Amino acid sequence: MSSGHCPNCGASPSHVDGIEVHAPDLAHSAGGFHADYFPELFRIEATSFWFRARNQVIMYALRRYAKNFRSLLEIGCGTGFVLSGVAHEFPEAKLTGGEIFIDGLSFAFQRLPMCRFMQMDARCIPFVEEFDVIGAFDVLEHIKEDEEVIEQIHDALRPNGIMIITVPQHAWLWSTTDEHAFHERRYSASEIEGKTRAAGFDILRSTSFVSLLLPAMAFSRIRRKRNEKNMDSTSELNITKTLNALFYRIMKIELFGIKLGLNYPVGGSRLIVAQKT
Repeated sequence: MSSGHCPNCGASPSHVDGIEVHAPDLAHSAGGFHADYFPELFRIEATSFWFRARNQVIMYALRRYAKNFRSLLEIGCGTGFVLSGVAHEFPEAKLTGGEIFIDGLSFAFQRLPMCRFMQMDARCIPFVEEFDVIGAFDVLEHIKEDEEVIEQIHDALRPNGIMIITVPQHAWLWSTTDEHAFHERRYSASEIEGKTRAAGFDILRSTSFVSLLLPAMAFSRIRRKRNEKNMDSTSELNITKTLNALFYRIMKIELFGIKLGLNYPVGGSRLIVAQKT
């Protein structure tokens, strides 16, 4: 879309505060997430064990499977925390962030004023064979038409391009936390792997993570069922500094195993790395 026109429909985006707007009708009321959560996410991401550890999993995947990439698009970039990690690790890469809620992009732009950001619908990505890497990190579970999104990612990748995604895992972990987060589903390994292959990808790596912390996660879900009032999708991350530091160290140990080639069979989340065929 170097010309500024969508290759799918030929339309030109409007601009709001320097941000390209491709789906204006959905910019403030798309569903699938509560835009009021962005300020809280922006506040906690840099110190939360979950966001920090997930970023390290993503950076490992990029270094291992796409180390020479030159361009990357993140679908559902939110406040730009993942992209800030990519920019630090790969300063030469051309980075683009796409997010359906324009409210989130204002925070992303604060973090990365040099990056290109656009408001867009992941079900209609305005690019064809444009990127070396496309990532979607805990995004697909918010979208009913997740298979359409994976197909759109396939079309927007260059030949042999890499898709990296993370999704929540195990239907038996479903709780009111997922409902408050506007999740459509929690995936099984076979479901997300099947949808990935059906879109035309070869899977290079598939592993669970948040595996060593799975008992604590399950206990938290059970306990929180007794106190469902006054909760939101970020309240599960509001833990003591001591627990936060401990959980981060545990996930660092887990990442060491992933780097050694271990594919954990169970875990709160799943990492998929796949190549466009």
